[in-house]
Amino acid sequence: MSNDSETGYDRTTIRTGRDFEQEYRLSASEVGEFLVQLGEQLRDNDELTVLTDEWELPFAFGDPIELEIDFSGVGEPKLEIEVEIPGRPGDEAPDVR
Repeated sequence: MSNDSETGYDRTTIRTGRDFEQEYRLSASEVGEFLVQLGEQLRDNDELTVLTDEWELPFAFGDPIELEIDFSGVGEPKLEIEVEIPGRPGDEAPDVR
């Protein structure tokens, strides 16, 4: 666990070797702000961190990132945008001599 000095909370750090899933229902404004912050981390760094008061998920990512746009116009229209961010490989190639 890590301690956040600003809030005083202990956070669980989500690490490799563990599955984690969390779903939220938010306003368009809140999702927009989240996507802006996520986009800035993707643009400016090679690692990103997603966190709440309870958990923290640091993630070193690689390229390419997969972006899928799915529109369903039948019945109640729905737009789905999925971003799949691959992890950065931790292994290095062996030397050839």
